[in-house]
Amino acid sequence: MAQQLNSEEGTELISPQKAGEEPKGSRASASFNFINSIIGSGVIGLPYALNMAGLPFGLLLLVVVALITDYSIILLIKGGNLSGTNSYQALVQSTFGFPGFLILSGLQFLYPFIAMISYNITIGDTMTKVFQRIPGVGPDNVLAERHFVILLSTIGFTLPLSLYRNIEKLGKVSLLSTLLTLAILVIVIIKAATLGPQIPLTENAWAFAKWNAIQAVGVMSFAFICHHNSFLIYGSMEQPTLANWSRVTHVSVGSALVISTTFAVAGYVTFTGYTQGDVFENYCRNDNLATFARFCFGLSIITTFPLECFVTREVLSNVICSRKLSNAEHVAITMLILAVCTAISLGYDCLGVVLELNGVLSATPLLFIIPSACFLKLSHGHWLQRENLIPAALIVIGVFVMITGLTMTGLYPQDCSHGVEMFYCADANVSGTVPPL
Repeated sequence: MAQQLNSEEGTELISPQKAGEEPKGSRASASFNFINSIIGSGVIGLPYALNMAGLPFGLLLLVVVALITDYSIILLIKGGNLSGTNSYQALVQSTFGFPGFLILSGLQFLYPFIAMISYNITIGDTMTKVFQRIPGVGPDNVLAERHFVILLSTIGFTLPLSLYRNIEKLGKVSLLSTLLTLAILVIVIIKAATLGPQIPLTENAWAFAKWNAIQAVGVMSFAFICHHNSFLIYGSMEQPTLANWSRVTHVSVGSALVISTTFAVAGYVTFTGYTQGDVFENYCRNDNLATFARFCFGLSIITTFPLECFVTREVLSNVICSRKLSNAEHVAITMLILAVCTAISLGYDCLGVVLELNGVLSATPLLFIIPSACFLKLSHGHWLQRENLIPAALIVIGVFVMITGLTMTGLYPQDCSHGVEMFYCADANVSGTVPPL
């Protein structure tokens, strides 16, 4: 699709649909896909991010990351308009040449690929506990085995959904995922009111800020990054104008911020310093309401998975084939991506570390650095001009977060207590004795 260089907000930046092309979607469909892309497995790590940063400072960081996300997504499409390109890779290649194209392709592949690994880990963690609440399914049952559950979800659900060629067809699936997320949010709030008072507070539970807040920025960046999907979703719109895209972005990021903030606060105030990288690991196995939330979240993750697969497949097809894939190639590459992703997720189960590393290594440059660098390169003014100050500042912040976050993640890795029942689950009334952290 050839793009026009007209920068007027009411002008379509992608040429009208031609005969034989896939049908386009509405702004609502694009918004649901966008919200679903943002609220993936990263949202269950946000209570842990508040645990690392401190509740007040963590909330401030969460709002800042959301604002930067909104700004840089629109900046990305503006850069595509200025350069006459219609994909993230084409934008970077036109701006920084083939070396930039290779770096971006690596990052754009790495982020959704690691995200899919985290989705599989989440499915294995949550659905095994759901199945164990079925009468007759004990810890030794095959349905309580995370490897089997991951394979079952891959073969039965994520693979068929990932084989779609048109991302707009996932609009209704994304609506379902958004509704499931809202149901989970209600449950987490209820548990904060009912379970939270029974769990003793940890030391410095309400501290304004904590020293490892930079690691929290990595987790938050992972939770909000959706830039790798931006051009795909933008191209799926029936009227892809900058004005329509700005509205979709504001609604999507704003909705995701409200949902994410509420989820993060409700999860953290329930468990305070005991909050884990996967907050569902904090809930007791015999908690029926939490079990229903796990089921909803597992189903939501299954419907989000294909959005990330779309991006990894597009990156591979652009780098390797440089053309539209045939049906056989489409199926083969999709199956290869899912096979490698599934194999890794079967061998590793610590979600918190995955979220942190993907946040600082992939999400941060995709969110902070690359959109800003492209815009500055395409802009004819000096970096210190008023319109260029924010992009220049985002580059500096992004580099700082990457270096510091990676260093701290290596020096202070998260303790992974996967599958361990928390101390307060031993007694139905929850003991008031605080064990050492």
